[in-house]
Amino acid sequence: MHWGTVWESVAAAVPDRPAVSHGAVTRTWAGYESRSARLAAALTANGLTPGSKLGLYMYNCNEYLEAQFAGFKARCVPINVNYRYLDDELCYLLDNADAEALVFHVSLSDRVERIAGRLPKMRVLIAVDDTAAGAAVTPLPGAHDYEQLIADHDPMPPIERPGDDLYMLYTGGTTGMPKGVMYEVGGICAYFAERGFEAIGIATPSTVDGIAEAVAARAEEGALAISVVGPPLMHGTGLWLGASMHHCAGGHVVTLESRSFDAHEFLMTVERHRATHVTIVGDTFGKPIIRAIDEGRADGNPYDLTSLSMAVSSGVMWTTEVKRALTDRIPQLLLLDAIGSTEGSIGGRVSHRGQSGETARFTPHPTTKVFDEHDREVVPGSGEIGMVAGSGLLPIGYYKDPEKSARTFRTIEGIRYTFPGDMAQVAEDGSLILLGRGSNVINTGGEKVYPEEVEEAVKRVEGIVDCLVVGVDDERFGQAVTAVASVSPNHPEPVSEDEVISMVKSLIAGYKAPKRVVFVAAVPRAPNGKADYPRARQLASEP
Repeated sequence: MHWGTVWESVAAAVPDRPAVSHGAVTRTWAGYESRSARLAAALTANGLTPGSKLGLYMYNCNEYLEAQFAGFKARCVPINVNYRYLDDELCYLLDNADAEALVFHVSLSDRVERIAGRLPKMRVLIAVDDTAAGAAVTPLPGAHDYEQLIADHDPMPPIERPGDDLYMLYTGGTTGMPKGVMYEVGGICAYFAERGFEAIGIATPSTVDGIAEAVAARAEEGALAISVVGPPLMHGTGLWLGASMHHCAGGHVVTLESRSFDAHEFLMTVERHRATHVTIVGDTFGKPIIRAIDEGRADGNPYDLTSLSMAVSSGVMWTTEVKRALTDRIPQLLLLDAIGSTEGSIGGRVSHRGQSGETARFTPHPTTKVFDEHDREVVPGSGEIGMVAGSGLLPIGYYKDPEKSARTFRTIEGIRYTFPGDMAQVAEDGSLILLGRGSNVINTGGEKVYPEEVEEAVKRVEGIVDCLVVGVDDERFGQAVTAVASVSPNHPEPVSEDEVISMVKSLIAGYKAPKRVVFVAAVPRAPNGKADYPRARQLASEP
């Protein structure tokens, strides 16, 4: 299995079916494959060879997926680059990745121009025009025009691609410098192909030819997935769960034009394309979607969401209340709440109308364990807190960081595990009660408090739409639990600090309740919805 080869086989099987859409532009599988093949030829003509790193520094667009496909075709290693990065962050990642090429949006040219001279391994710069139609474009000296490269090259013919080619996704998390998580492409492609075929209800074929036959058959039945991607492709949730897995099963991947999440655009896109699957990021996207659905009904123009069958979320908390509200409004919707990280999948929870489950409680994969600090397995029902470990599909390690690799990927009793940092208890029935990342734990008065548990409680206060909880240095407690919260602009009355603290104390142990609540217009989060705890800590520490 190799993404480049699998997607070529899909294109041959369903050439006239849509593959990617962004705004008004839809490309069929034949067009998608041809453009990617031409770009692959351009990459090799400019000196890239198998194993060369290809940076993707773009907002969501068709070209992002085309460039990734082109990289796989040429046996290069596509590298996701956060479009929020400025000069030093951008330079660090591209240098750390040993990037030899960069495909970037013209609107980001000024940053690329400032750091290009600091990257001695960089061979080729390729600019994708994202300016408004007719607007003047100032070309970056020495950069190739994306469309011109495609026009100037014949398609690269298919080649043999081994399954042990390197695949890499950069993860920054909330602390530390970005890290390249390495996989063998064959293993991770097979894993997401299985997820893609599960999404359309059939077993995954064992060969590339079998995939092509299955996709052609499902296309005849009108049963291929149409996936609307809410979060950025530069993060694993959007790229893996929203795009790559559906492409492996012949799906049509649709991205949004807005560069921050617009729930009305999201719902209009679902309606227009008759989407079957959507990818979101927990409450961060779920709450605006609920409001937009209600606003559409109130205006007498309800959204037609009857085509939807599944919503997938990963990365942040997806509370029971929000799940219930979504399935009340979209009764046929199946919800998959996945837990894991770039370093590996841990478990998940599937819910539907009338059965939303408990927030932060998940069914672990058979290969998932919870270990205490002495590497002993936590006993179900003991109440003991341990580190979650997975042993299914595992990365090779972190690129150029053997020390971090040794800490994260460890062998216990002959089995290699990934320890992504999540802390949990194991209930008597074997389910995981996820508490949060150990790196964010707050030590207050000698007690450990996990922020996610407190955040869930704060968000149950009427009027609160979002919250992050951090520890602030405190002379008495060591660290004081502090909530950074935002209030819905539509809430009729102010929400007070005392009201929040009182409500939280009625839900969880008093020592876990915030000592202080800082109200902000918007809780700091990355574009993929993940918590920006460093920024929240800054806000919480301000006088």
